[in-house]
Amino acid sequence: MVSDVTVNTALNQQARTEAASTSLADDFSQFLTLLTVQLQNQDPLSPMETTEFTNQLVAFSGVEQQINTNQKLDSLVSMQLGNVLGNSLGYVGLDASYVSSEFYADGQTPNTINYALDGQAIDATLRIVDESGTTVFETPAEKSAGSHEFVWDGTDSFGNPVEPGTYGIRLDALDINDNAVGSSFVVEGRIRGVETQDGLVFLLIGDRAVSTGNILNVSQPKEATQTGDPEAADNTGEGTDT
Repeated sequence: MVSDVTVNTALNQQARTEAASTSLADDFSQFLTLLTVQLQNQDPLSPMETTEFTNQLVAFSGVEQQINTNQKLDSLVSMQLGNVLGNSLGYVGLDASYVSSEFYADGQTPNTINYALDGQAIDATLRIVDESGTTVFETPAEKSAGSHEFVWDGTDSFGNPVEPGTYGIRLDALDINDNAVGSSFVVEGRIRGVETQDGLVFLLIGDRAVSTGNILNVSQPKEATQTGDPEAADNTGEGTDT
């Protein structure tokens, strides 16, 4: 069974290769010492058979070549992981839409929240909660099945700006039989950095590390396109699918 290529497996494989190389060097040194002693003490009138010595030398040579191959493969894996991280740096500074019920809010910039109901609801309320689970804002939500959009201005129920931090989305929706209606969320945020965890690449958005597998699209910041940024002008598409 072939294991996934991650930072941990790459480091473990490199350690095993180095240990095997060190062990082979010690074994080969001992083998040469024994061979020398045997040659010094053999009967000149009845020379020892050289076939066995030759077979052992060939075996040592084969093991050495395999270790050298593993070392080259370890180097290629390290280069591949480095390239993945380097390519991901191109996301820094862009806006991303990603699947999550949590997002970062600075209390000043409006946050666009896309939500979808799995079915028709007769009652639906959208709530914004802080990290302790306390509701800071709530509003009636759309009741029809399908996708909807809500823009939160970053203020609490009293109109005061919230503290910068991570906030969660809760959608309380009931159908005609008082059964809960399922929902999903897509939020947006500015990518500020990249990191790897166990070989997986995560994009840093606010205080969160978001897996690239949850990213739906990335695009130039809206303020950059509005101010006529030359780099943004070269990327006039809606976004870049990941």
